[in-house]
Amino acid sequence: MTNSALFMAVFLACAVEAVEALTIILAAGTARDWRSSITGVLAGMLTLAAVVALLGPALSAIPLDGLRLFVGGLLLVFGLQWLRKAILRASGHKALHDEAMVFESTLAAARRAGVQRRGLVLDWYAFTLSYKGVLLEGLEVAFIALTFGANQHNIPLAAAAAVAAVLVVAVVGMAVRAPLSRVPENSMKFAVGVMLIAFGMFWGAEGAGAHWPLDDAALLVLVPAVALYALALVALFRRLSATASPLNADVATTERATHS
Repeated sequence: MTNSALFMAVFLACAVEAVEALTIILAAGTARDWRSSITGVLAGMLTLAAVVALLGPALSAIPLDGLRLFVGGLLLVFGLQWLRKAILRASGHKALHDEAMVFESTLAAARRAGVQRRGLVLDWYAFTLSYKGVLLEGLEVAFIALTFGANQHNIPLAAAAAVAAVLVVAVVGMAVRAPLSRVPENSMKFAVGVMLIAFGMFWGAEGAGAHWPLDDAALLVLVPAVALYALALVALFRRLSATASPLNADVATTERATHS
């Protein structure tokens, strides 16, 4: 796996998580109190820094084969979940993820909550909303960066990609003070799901003792193969949905005629 492939894989995956965290932070600051929201962001980042400081050395101490088998399995779990949702959304069986709608719903919930001051925090709700958003999404960012970096013995590059993704999303989001609803997040999740599954298969097999014929270049076959299979599923589900619609309409018409 080349350094450029590692950087892009981590960057895209972390950008998706950063968009979701930014949506929560913007809703907390817009509806409640920006000072409390930013305080929650800083507290979440400090907690993440402590978690990374503990997990980094621990991952490095695990034997490489065991680490690849463990991480490969986890990546397959995450990748299958992401790709499953992306396929259902692309085929019309699940509503598309809309950051603007998420922003509005979070904004409405924040406005309904009461104001409570605790210590130096003026608005505890805004603080906790931002804190949880940063912590939960940030943990996924940290997991992606640490696991990818540890497997490739290049944690600094993976960390740089994660930081770059977060900074790009944060700068753009704060500049427009709105959720990044124009970002093709569903397409990004589709691509990231494909990559996670391909990397999970690759590392999991290596950790189990298998040897890929093309070594790292096998990823150049695995990634397109997984993508083509996923696109074939999208086409199949769309066709099944289109075939089922007229049948459902006929059944509904028959039922109405019977009842009448």
